[in-house]
Amino acid sequence: MMPEVEIEIGGRVFEVACQDGEQHFLQTAAKMLDNEAQVLTSQTGRIPEARMLLMAGLMLADRTGGVEDKLRDLEARLAEREAELEALRSAPAPEPQKIEVPTIPAEVSETLAELAARAEALAAEIEEKTGG
Repeated sequence: MMPEVEIEIGGRVFEVACQDGEQHFLQTAAKMLDNEAQVLTSQTGRIPEARMLLMAGLMLADRTGGVEDKLRDLEARLAEREAELEALRSAPAPEPQKIEVPTIPAEVSETLAELAARAEALAAEIEEKTGG
């Protein structure tokens, strides 16, 4: 058994059957149609039900026509991005970069070793003289 949903369009209440689980979609669509019907009735006053539904449906269809164009544009842009992503994924890995780290020249190392040896010698000499 199909569930029945109560919807309101243009101040009129309708009971509509739909597939189980589709109630939310039906109510959303009905709300969109109701918005158009309210604009129509505010401009023209009360009109016969059939005419109100027809006019509201036509107004809604006219407004949503631009949505289809936007959707096609978004789908095309998505396809472009997916192609770019696939190209990046299938591209070879970049060559590793060679980074040179400066090294301490041998003569500086030798000079530092000499200074360290002199400092140790001075420290030993001071210890001898002070008796420490």
